[in-house]
Amino acid sequence: MRRREDMTLLEKVYVVEIAKGVFLTFGKLLRNLMFHTLHALGLKKDVRAAASIQYPNERRDYPSRYRGRHRLTLHDDGGVKCTSCFLCATACPAKCIYIEPAEHDDPEIEKFPHRYEIDTLLCIYCGYCVEACPVDAIRMDTGIHPQVYPPDPRRFIEDKETLMQRSRDLEDLGSEKLYQIHTRKLIQIEENASEHIE
Repeated sequence: MRRREDMTLLEKVYVVEIAKGVFLTFGKLLRNLMFHTLHALGLKKDVRAAASIQYPNERRDYPSRYRGRHRLTLHDDGGVKCTSCFLCATACPAKCIYIEPAEHDDPEIEKFPHRYEIDTLLCIYCGYCVEACPVDAIRMDTGIHPQVYPPDPRRFIEDKETLMQRSRDLEDLGSEKLYQIHTRKLIQIEENASEHIE
């Protein structure tokens, strides 16, 4: 952005800049409308009509640091790594993490989460919980979008077992296969929604 002092007289008036913006937007609209019309007639199928990606049928590759759905990491014996230190819940600006600690049977382990829940309706996917965790117990490296649940708000609360199962699935299936399963679910939800409308 240029400072006002560096602008020419025409730029300071803004009329020319507004006209440029209107012509650019209207030109894109006409171009996309023309290609959509040609696609409907079966012509020019090789040219994309718009820059939008038709999710979930098309996929944009995400970077490795993409913040996807949460998961709780596990020890080699299958136990959860979380020590119920509450640092993730404290760092969370949305206050969507609920932890209920309990004493562990093993005297070497001080405590573990009896309940660990994330309310995904409140979560803003900022990643502060991941950064705050001193034992790397929570991650957002699944590479998949938040789940689409039925309209019952209680379904959006993901419990400890769900979060632990994501780690097992990621280990067993790999991120690519996990993403394909997730995408298939979303496509089925879309198809079922269109059946209810008709």
